[in-house]
Amino acid sequence: MVIIIIGILAAIALPNFGPMKEQALDKEAIANVKLIRAAERIYRMEANNYIACADTSAVNSNLKLAIPTGNPNWNYKVDNVPVTTFTGKAQRNVTPTRVWCINQNTEEPYQTGCSW
Repeated sequence: MVIIIIGILAAIALPNFGPMKEQALDKEAIANVKLIRAAERIYRMEANNYIACADTSAVNSNLKLAIPTGNPNWNYKVDNVPVTTFTGKAQRNVTPTRVWCINQNTEEPYQTGCSW
């Protein structure tokens, strides 16, 4: 009887954890693109331009960050054309695919009009 009750409670509770997991993953990406933006600002103050287009490992080495490489959830990169602007991006590796972006003019990451 106890096992049946626990099974029913688990069946009710488990579907509610899916959206929470996706929200947590989005917050991970948002935090990392904000970190990229802050590091790009510091780099620009020192070098008078932004780093060239780069993937996660190049972003880490050039900006002295520790964003996880080989992340099973997100890929990160920076696009700069020209080097007087930048767009930091995070793309979800698995379904549902999402992209978060931030640039030199925005304070908060955005999804509208953001492509990988």
